[in-house]
Amino acid sequence: MRLLTAILLAGCFISMNSSCKTPAASTVTPTGDNSMTSVDWNGVYTGTLPCADCEGIETTLQLMLDKTYTLTRMYAGKSNELKTSSGTFSWDASGSIIQLSGEDPGKYKVGENQLFQLDLEGNRISGNLADKYILQKDQSGLTEKYWKLVELNGQPVTTTENMRKEPHMILRAAGKRINGNGGCNSFMGSYEILEGNRIRFSKMAGTLMACPDMDLESRFTKVLEMADNYNLDGDKLVLNKARMAPLARFEAVYLK
Repeated sequence: MRLLTAILLAGCFISMNSSCKTPAASTVTPTGDNSMTSVDWNGVYTGTLPCADCEGIETTLQLMLDKTYTLTRMYAGKSNELKTSSGTFSWDASGSIIQLSGEDPGKYKVGENQLFQLDLEGNRISGNLADKYILQKDQSGLTEKYWKLVELNGQPVTTTENMRKEPHMILRAAGKRINGNGGCNSFMGSYEILEGNRIRFSKMAGTLMACPDMDLESRFTKVLEMADNYNLDGDKLVLNKARMAPLARFEAVYLK
């Protein structure tokens, strides 16, 4: 048997029969890495861009996986009005630069957790202010999500017929603003996210409509005033006060 095997192997070296050849390794044309394919580019980017006649343009740009965007600007020191536009964006042939539709210039080079605003010719801006034309990706995971209130002071929250809307809040990256509803009245204000999972809400205000049951709304408002830190686990958010029991629990709802 060993002799027969040796003869057959020797025949493979002598014969030109392709069936005896070792299969060649498959050749695959590699796909070049670029920002479009190798960077986790979707998300919210913020920064303050230079402004000729104001203190700076507080800018928030949200990029969605379906290639749509929302751009919000506030001209600090000039106006508190938020100017928002939205549309679609496209990638260039290199897969590293995006162009926002309806924006001029609206070109950004996509980097790891950064967007570099480009000039009209699509080049990186140089000079002393070059590092000011950069938007940083929001890594908190808190902003631009609809946070539905599901538990308050240890008690589950359910929507009742007496409520105008379900209790919720949204933390807007632009201008660090919060808005939401307590079940009857809409509210708004400011927030600040600090190191160590600390959070602070301030300048809270709201509408003054009367509803049959205002207890939950009142307690929700008080929780926002008390909260000083948070825990985030994916789509679940908890607001806390020091080391006390959790004040409120939320779940992210993705609206269609």
